[in-house]
Amino acid sequence: METKRTDKNLLFKGVQNMVICLLLMFVGPTILYMAFSNQDKPTYILVLCIGIALCLGAIFFLFRGIFIIMKSLFKD
Repeated sequence: METKRTDKNLLFKGVQNMVICLLLMFVGPTILYMAFSNQDKPTYILVLCIGIALCLGAIFFLFRGIFIIMKSLFKD
């Protein structure tokens, strides 16, 4: 009978993705706030696009991290 074990390397990779997500969850909205505070500046659109991209990156790394962690715990 085979015992199920957690793949520790895969779990570590999932936790790394969650740490990246955590960083982006703070940096993205901060950049967005800075963009909306300076709407009269010429770099408004550029900073707004960077902030939106960072927020979308946070969502991506959140789902990717959860997927990888689940994969390491419940592998086929």
